[in-house]
Amino acid sequence: MQTFKKINIIGGGLAGCEAAFQISKYGIPINLYEMRPKVKTEAHKTDFLAELVCSNSFRSDDKEFNAVGVLHEELRIADSLIMKTADLNKVPAGSALAVDRDNFAKKIHKTISNIKEINVINKEIKNLDEFNDEIVIVATGPLTSKELAKNIKIKTQENSLAFYDAIAPIVYKESIDMSIAWKQSRYDKGEGDDYINCPLSKEQYYQFVNAIKDAPKMEFKEFEKTPFFEGCMPIEEIVRRGDETLRFGPMKPIGLTNPHKDEEPYAIVQLRQDNKSGSLYNIVGFQTKMKHGSQKDVFRTIPGLEKSEYARLGGLHRNTFIKSPKILDSFLRLKSCPNIIFSGQITGVEGYVESSAIGLMSGLIAVNDFNNTNFELPPENTTHGALLKHITLNANPETFQPMNINFGLMPDVNNNENVDGKKRKYLKGRDKKRIQAAESLNAFKEWINKIKN
Repeated sequence: MQTFKKINIIGGGLAGCEAAFQISKYGIPINLYEMRPKVKTEAHKTDFLAELVCSNSFRSDDKEFNAVGVLHEELRIADSLIMKTADLNKVPAGSALAVDRDNFAKKIHKTISNIKEINVINKEIKNLDEFNDEIVIVATGPLTSKELAKNIKIKTQENSLAFYDAIAPIVYKESIDMSIAWKQSRYDKGEGDDYINCPLSKEQYYQFVNAIKDAPKMEFKEFEKTPFFEGCMPIEEIVRRGDETLRFGPMKPIGLTNPHKDEEPYAIVQLRQDNKSGSLYNIVGFQTKMKHGSQKDVFRTIPGLEKSEYARLGGLHRNTFIKSPKILDSFLRLKSCPNIIFSGQITGVEGYVESSAIGLMSGLIAVNDFNNTNFELPPENTTHGALLKHITLNANPETFQPMNINFGLMPDVNNNENVDGKKRKYLKGRDKKRIQAAESLNAFKEWINKIKN
């Protein structure tokens, strides 16, 4: 087996920081390359490591019935820096885990900068051949620089796939009219009032939909045929599917009661707290490609947001990922150059939590490659194992698209036997999810204990 001189990480996002943190526990020196602030991106606003450029939500924290909640818990079991920091900086969001984005990034940045094994280097890496006799983890995410992207295409002998990702606007809380809007979570989950809700009548809803249609949009001729990821679909793209589509998506009016009117709203716009002090709220599911000049006019047609002011308007950024099932082995290593490990969103996982999980795995894999020791991957009935197997083995390379964690990626528990060897009762719905969640966490705990010993 090859002996490597050093471990390098390219990219100081969630995956890169998680990988660096995990490797540092073994006393191995790491060079962590982050091109910012010397080289800017179209989406980042600060110079901090692990800046969240899209939503501030890590999605559901329900570890009993939701796959991403199980992934949260597995990360906690594995002593994840990202999850630990998210928990310390959470803001009200019902049953979801959302964070104060600035405090979150500042804390990650400070933690990473203070670990003696991690050498943060602000430099753009353009060529992976710099690391021929060293391990390099490529965790450059959706905003991989153009020069490095070109080099990756050459290295992989494949065209990287790309699409645009949209970000939602952020509103100043004090500019929301609370005589029209009200605080409540759907079905009163969480604290029951974690979201601000703006009600629309049928007439107001159609006025809003028409305003979206008529608003000038950002044009991206270079990528006119580039698809959007379903989880960050711009509202303009949703509207194109039909005038009623928003009402069955981010604007669904169910599970809420307007205290200001007896009349049931035809549609609802929800805003979720974006920082710890509660001064900022993002408009949930309102990623947009409308031009900045028209966004305020369109969003101010929403009752309660007539005088809204914005800390950030919505926008689009480029997202790049590789055909992982075709070019990576089961340990995230490039088949043609095993010293290169890919990590985070560039592998084709989608979401903050998924990126962090792949970051954790890439760090542990790099440690074992560096030490020339065998490494056992987590079982596929864990959320970590299911993600890994999906992106490296199970997905069709020709139709490969970014994927969030879901129970559908995991083995069907109905194919398992009970402890007494008998076929278990057929499970479905919440009963099935509860068993999948419990088995995932139990298997992950066993795996963690095994690799630590």
